[in-house]
Amino acid sequence: MKQLNIFLILLMPLFLIGQTTPSSVISQSSKVLLAEKMENKSPTRTIPILPDELWWGGAVNDGYSMPYQEGFSYNMYGDNKGNQVQPLLISNKGRVIWSEEPFQFTFLENAIAIQDAKGEILQSTAGKTLKEAFDFASSNYFPADGKIPHELLFTAPQYNTWIELMYNQNQKDILAYAHAIIDNGFPPGVLMIDDTWQENYGKWNFHPERFPDPKAMMTELHGLGFKVMLWVCPFVSPDSDEYRELAKDDLFLRNPKDAKIAAAPWIEPSQPAMIYWWNGASAVLDLSNPKAETWFKDELNRLVTEYKVDGFKLDAGDFYFYPDHLISYKEGTSPNDQSALFGEIGLDFPLNEYRAMWKMAGKPLAQRLSDKGHNWKDLQTLIPNITGQGLMGYAFSCPDMIGGGEFSSFLNTKTIDQELIVRSAQVHALMPMMQFSVAPWRILDTEHLDAVKETVELRKKFTPYIMSLTKEAAKTGRPIVRTMEYVFPDQSFETMKHQFMLGDNLLVAPVLNKNITKKEIQLPNGKWKDASGKTYKGGRTITVETSLTTLPYFEKI
Repeated sequence: MKQLNIFLILLMPLFLIGQTTPSSVISQSSKVLLAEKMENKSPTRTIPILPDELWWGGAVNDGYSMPYQEGFSYNMYGDNKGNQVQPLLISNKGRVIWSEEPFQFTFLENAIAIQDAKGEILQSTAGKTLKEAFDFASSNYFPADGKIPHELLFTAPQYNTWIELMYNQNQKDILAYAHAIIDNGFPPGVLMIDDTWQENYGKWNFHPERFPDPKAMMTELHGLGFKVMLWVCPFVSPDSDEYRELAKDDLFLRNPKDAKIAAAPWIEPSQPAMIYWWNGASAVLDLSNPKAETWFKDELNRLVTEYKVDGFKLDAGDFYFYPDHLISYKEGTSPNDQSALFGEIGLDFPLNEYRAMWKMAGKPLAQRLSDKGHNWKDLQTLIPNITGQGLMGYAFSCPDMIGGGEFSSFLNTKTIDQELIVRSAQVHALMPMMQFSVAPWRILDTEHLDAVKETVELRKKFTPYIMSLTKEAAKTGRPIVRTMEYVFPDQSFETMKHQFMLGDNLLVAPVLNKNITKKEIQLPNGKWKDASGKTYKGGRTITVETSLTTLPYFEKI
């Protein structure tokens, strides 16, 4: 989790590699040209769109664009847009499009064009609703395996040290952060120690200068009631002992045999490739090689055994860190496949977290939304992105950090929007997971800090319900957070992005704009009860008062 603008600047050139059409909305004037390019490039399969039919799926980071409109295009090969991807499209008319391999889709005026498919495209009609389409896809293509990530990820807030410590993770300040959580009246939960706790990338030992006694630190954190996760990634820094040893065994992706590196002509072909990512240039583990998988798992298990670490935040793993011109141990391993192999590592550790993922729906992996900025626009993406995540089978979801994960926004307390922190906490409160990073007691005045604490108390009230939905998801694959259309088809909720359902019985309508004192809420048919016990007849729009401490929600009765 790094500063969002730095991440995008570094990766922008990689985003462009291999894309033939933009993954954003295409202007009217370019539609004919797009169709012509598609015809000339590779066989195109055109699937007619039914009257009033709308579609979801593809990349989680496009959730805010779902359901898709004419002109939208995305090629999922080698591009995960910083978040999870699923080779799936489902519609509110019960239809399903699936492939085991990546493909490109483009929404035309009355059809979906499928192009550049790497595998067979399967099309099915499962019923007449979005829910029936999802149930069919889940059962047939990514069935739930009956397991959940560690319960503490759901039952208590999570705390990540990134915003407070950034690239200065150290024993003294981590312990101070943990004690401050307790001292300020917040419950202990999962504590994630972020990047730079380690000696180097691939050298997974506590940095001896910053962590003089890591075993004592772990004992103290456990004594406070925390479970502890460590940040790790699939990269190994060059010019390290680890790099040299792993390179001897060909455990990295390698340059092609005919590679010519003008800046370093002495480098022999087939040497480990250097991948540019947000922290520089590193070699990347080729997890298609069983020896690379074994080495990485052994390192993680050593941390569990030696230091009593409880789990891992497995960062990076994005498709674009595995360019397909490089050589892998297993021939034909795609960038998407490498990301999935990285995802499989987490299955050995119930306390896990991922941001980048390919085809691992139905598995007990905690899936975080991509880093969000400290602004209202990004806050407004949480609901459509996390509901889109659920519709792709990634049920065990976390809506990123409260207030955003962009650390530069928190360097100067004068630039912090205290109301935004509160409203962000309210969005998190009734979602599967709730994650803090910036310390609320450091940046908020008493009024706003108390409002944040109220969200934690509200979550406690609904924790049994959240856990029941979590266990249901492990059996059925069904989303925990659901779109209004999923639960209430044919009631004009198809494009609803500012309300969501927690399960089938709790409607949540957070405040997503600054200085809002009243909010319109669309109630589905039936009877509904608000937090005060007042009942409403559904099938209409109501207006409610929204003070700083108000999170509008309604229970179905």
